[in-house]
Amino acid sequence: MRVMTAIAGAFLAALSLAPATATAAPENPDMSPMIIGGSYAQNFPYGARLFFNGRENCSATKIAPNWILTAEHCVSGSGTYTFRAGSLDQTSGGQLVTATQIIKHPSADLALARVGTAMSAPFSPLGNPVTVGQTVQLYGWGATCTNQPEINCQSRYLKVANTRVTSTNGRDYRGGQAISVQRVDGIAAGGDSGGPMFANGRQVGVASTSDRSTRSNYTSINNTSYRSWIQQYAGV
Repeated sequence: MRVMTAIAGAFLAALSLAPATATAAPENPDMSPMIIGGSYAQNFPYGARLFFNGRENCSATKIAPNWILTAEHCVSGSGTYTFRAGSLDQTSGGQLVTATQIIKHPSADLALARVGTAMSAPFSPLGNPVTVGQTVQLYGWGATCTNQPEINCQSRYLKVANTRVTSTNGRDYRGGQAISVQRVDGIAAGGDSGGPMFANGRQVGVASTSDRSTRSNYTSINNTSYRSWIQQYAGV
């Protein structure tokens, strides 16, 4: 899926890899230069790699025994969604689980996947105050290259990047409230969509858009209505 949204003079694109429909426009690296950086995560038991019809597509987090949190645009296609949860390596370890139900937020770039097999703890802790200027961490298995299609260079191992908050009232891919960040030592790219933003050890956002260079927007789960929506279904 390729959707471009003008934000603050730069083009930010949704970060999933698989097209939502057969007519979706292909990735165009010239429109979204990819700069990743960051480093490999050493200890992060909350992550879940999302596969669409067996193909790597997005990132996510396990938030309860039968619930995974990701971005709405990651689950817009019709097919099978599976997750490797709780492993830093997207090819082995952890638990392989399959979504039995997808629930999409009505207006924000958020989605919940109910899985048929209960996942093991720990689960991602949700919500924490965030302020402009604060350093926060982004996690994902997204692209690590700058000179080829993003699907060809997805990271095998979970990566983490430090970024700095520039706004707590940005906009996500669907126009929902987002936390906007600027690159410190890395930034999100294709395949990082749906992955978490962490602040002081708790998840505060879900990856939505990025310019693949210096800026990203993460849907804010500090938003009261978004948290209520998550609690309504997942109970956390």
